[in-house]
Amino acid sequence: MPRLAIGLATSIWALAAPLPAHAACEGPLAVQILGSGGPIAEGPRAGSSAIIWIDGKAAAVIDTGSGAFVRYGQAGARFEDHRVIALTHFHADHAADLAAILNSGSFSDRSEKLPILGPQGNAHFPGVGAHLRALFDPETGAFRYLSGFLDGTTGKPMLVPVEIPAEGPAAPFADALTGLTITPVPVQHGVVPALAYVIEIRGKMVVFAGDQNEFSEDFVAILSRRRPDLLIAHNVIPQGEGQPRGLHRPPSSIGEMAAAINPRLLVLSHNMQRALVRQSEGEAAIRQAYQGPMTIADDLSCYAL
Repeated sequence: MPRLAIGLATSIWALAAPLPAHAACEGPLAVQILGSGGPIAEGPRAGSSAIIWIDGKAAAVIDTGSGAFVRYGQAGARFEDHRVIALTHFHADHAADLAAILNSGSFSDRSEKLPILGPQGNAHFPGVGAHLRALFDPETGAFRYLSGFLDGTTGKPMLVPVEIPAEGPAAPFADALTGLTITPVPVQHGVVPALAYVIEIRGKMVVFAGDQNEFSEDFVAILSRRRPDLLIAHNVIPQGEGQPRGLHRPPSSIGEMAAAINPRLLVLSHNMQRALVRQSEGEAAIRQAYQGPMTIADDLSCYAL
């Protein structure tokens, strides 16, 4: 085999190397990145998704992007344990596997209602309530056979949409059973209504910055000097011109955001190949402003709190 062909085969094999069949987080509190990739099928990374583990239970799911269904199973998450699912916005790489995860959950013994947090809609995107109806409406839904999710019939738990304004302050979601609090923070993501989430539990804080551009100044002001345990930022575009900066922060802006918020660990997720192939350049741009600890997430990466 020619040398080029050998190298190509090796590279493809490396990309396709299997992940562990079961990779649950351990410990009383942890964050697990289910999907660390973006919207392009360009390797083994699933779309954006994460779990908040509390005492070994998958208490909260943050986003359900393409491929998250498989990682959800590998992580050992149980639908019965969820206190909430929170969606940052309705791009497919953040919400495409919601129906798949809910369908899987319909085989569980869960009867308790399940809150689904998400942004209100606008002229371009539905809000969380309209999104659920588009999936499950008994007459017009894409998956109308699962319509019991809308009213709690046919043995399915009722979904409770919680629509959050994409502008201005929003009331936090609080779960009395676990003590988990989720505070939505609107961010700028082009024409897309989008949210970041601040997760607080037992004196620990995790910030999911979500998809946001460098004009998300209110987000930075609200989180400035809060020093969360984790700041999960999206590593989508490289530094330089010709990138969709109206949608995403470039590395230099990620660094400025991180320097202002001052996390104990900056986690880069939503990693797209266009950023990863220029990662050393991107990290240098981040380091112009931010000098703290930083890591790149993979699918099923686990961060104990």
